[in-house]
Amino acid sequence: MCLVMALAIGYGAQMRAQDINIIGETTEGKRVELPKASAGRHCIIAVAAGKKAEPLLQEWYEPAYMRFVAKEGLMVSDVECDLWLVPVFTGLNKAAYGPSMERLKQEADPDIAQHVVFVKEEGSTMLDLLGVKDRDEPYFFVIGPDGRRKHMEKGAYDVDKLDALEEALEK
Repeated sequence: MCLVMALAIGYGAQMRAQDINIIGETTEGKRVELPKASAGRHCIIAVAAGKKAEPLLQEWYEPAYMRFVAKEGLMVSDVECDLWLVPVFTGLNKAAYGPSMERLKQEADPDIAQHVVFVKEEGSTMLDLLGVKDRDEPYFFVIGPDGRRKHMEKGAYDVDKLDALEEALEK
């Protein structure tokens, strides 16, 4: 599945929910505000903002989805959590916003598509506020049910990083 996605997770920082405020839309045009859409639940917000981040994010997608959402396979998590994928379009990449959304709408499972939040407006400002410094890497933010940012990972998929996300969810 070819998706431009964004995962955001915060590096052990204890930040308030309002420190992360992502507003975007689904393929159906529904406005979504994160982490408010997961109020009272753990969530992982995955953020990708560059073309080089897309294939790295795709490496993460299946193992993260299977462990945290579908609860299938050998290494399933006991923690209930939402997984949000956030493609962020900035600068010249804004032209890909509509085509990427349409491609996802046509190709993705509807259950997955409803958890993809597309961001175009104020994308650069949002990335700066999140602390996304390298747009060539996906970022993964763990948010607790209290709205606090608990942990962040970034970069290529690694089972140890996935385990670190789960450990943050369990704290």
